[in-house]
Amino acid sequence: MKLKGNTILITGGTSGIGRAFAEKFLKLGNKVIICGRREERLNELKQKHNELITRVCDVYDIDQRRALAEWTTTNYPETNILINNAGVQYLAELTKEINLEKVYHEVEINFIAPIHLSSLFARHFTGKSEAAIVNITSGLAFSPIAIMPVYCATKAAMHSISLSLRHQLKDTKIKVFEIAPPSVDTELGHDRRADKNQTHGGMDVEEFTDEAFKVLENDDFEAAIGMAENMRQKRELLFNVMNQ
Repeated sequence: MKLKGNTILITGGTSGIGRAFAEKFLKLGNKVIICGRREERLNELKQKHNELITRVCDVYDIDQRRALAEWTTTNYPETNILINNAGVQYLAELTKEINLEKVYHEVEINFIAPIHLSSLFARHFTGKSEAAIVNITSGLAFSPIAIMPVYCATKAAMHSISLSLRHQLKDTKIKVFEIAPPSVDTELGHDRRADKNQTHGGMDVEEFTDEAFKVLENDDFEAAIGMAENMRQKRELLFNVMNQ
């Protein structure tokens, strides 16, 4: 995939991996559109990067997803890359009655939203000389942590969807990437921390982004980065280690 001269839409672009991707793509000379729920975060990033295009959108909401796609393709018809990055992560105790509201929220954002957005943009992308859909999954798609079973299941489902979407688009010029991060030092899962600004450790987000961009440049359509590769290759072994 060429890394310059694109127009790119990134969901969940106000923090973590999404923000790092946006800033790196900007530096490489791309037009970048990010969406997110938090308008104040979008405004802060717009002040820092005047060329950045922002849109308030909660991808949990089906109507907002449709509006995002229509707004993007109408105002920026040259858009040729979609990065499905937005995600949430909750703990869930399956031996007790589950909090279905959290399950619906996690599944909608992590699984249904990227499927829906991919379907909304795929037809638009077929007219492009080069286009891509990039799904950010997780090493936990291959070897789950049992305390966050729904999150891990949604990422495993996105791995499967990426395979199917790539097959369905094999006769087009649309490339489908799946990038599976290891634990990356971002805000993901901050809702369960006493200090909401605390990160959870893991791979430095800039280091991860550098590795991810090598994946994109080399057209490595399915890539697990760092420890995520071990989780893909040694699924049962690492499952037992991580869940002791």
